[in-house]
Amino acid sequence: MLLHFTKMHGLGNDFMVIDMVAQNVRLPPEKIRRLADRRFGVGFDQLLLVEPPTNPDMDFRYRIFNADGSEVEQCGNGARCFAKFVRDKRLIGRDLIRVQTAGGNIELTIEDNGDVTVDMGLPRLEPEQIPYTADEREETYLMEVDDDIIEMSAVSMGNPHCVYVVDDTQTAPVEKWGPLIEAHPDFPRKCNAGFMQIVSREEINLRVFERGVGETMACGTGACAAVVAGRLRGLLDAHVKVNLPGGSLSIYWAGESSPVMMTGPATRVYEGYTRL
Repeated sequence: MLLHFTKMHGLGNDFMVIDMVAQNVRLPPEKIRRLADRRFGVGFDQLLLVEPPTNPDMDFRYRIFNADGSEVEQCGNGARCFAKFVRDKRLIGRDLIRVQTAGGNIELTIEDNGDVTVDMGLPRLEPEQIPYTADEREETYLMEVDDDIIEMSAVSMGNPHCVYVVDDTQTAPVEKWGPLIEAHPDFPRKCNAGFMQIVSREEINLRVFERGVGETMACGTGACAAVVAGRLRGLLDAHVKVNLPGGSLSIYWAGESSPVMMTGPATRVYEGYTRL
């Protein structure tokens, strides 16, 4: 059969988006891996599925699969593309969109300039919620990586993140340490490894090695997790510009008991069909 899809990206973090409201196809992990191949398939960091909700209070169900075929809980850049997709396809007429994900329910708002603001919900900081192996919650934890002991923060934005402060993201050991942190045994479901450089109290640079994907041009949940980690350590203010390799996001977090708000662009690249 022919599968209709849309190719999109959020700051270079690219997606294959499929309307599963109008289509009904089975996509096992091996088929997702084949579609993700950048030489023999469509090529993407994540596959996004738009499905009818199972919760009657939500507008849609949003499912995310990494390029390796594994399903994950949340993707912030993907959420912005999800909002643009359902509006462009006229699947909804409102600017406020309520979406059900495996990591919890979120709200998406399409701004007048076309950017999308995502209410990412409350960060999860208790070790068992992340999940992270620790006896009790701390602002930072010590982790052994490649015979070095690093100080890092553990945060969940619906998916687990390790945030490590570096002097310069350009020289940070992302390629070497990213896979080691991703698969570290203290993170039982693996994690996304963020390397954060503090530019000022209102600006950071960030590179993220994503679980099941590798380093990407941008990571929305990673940007949120980095700001939460920086705020808890007293390094950042509430409004922070996050510079990623693919562009910048605006993150706002008032503090504990408040949701993290992320604003940034979403771009449609092209429409296509592929034979399954």
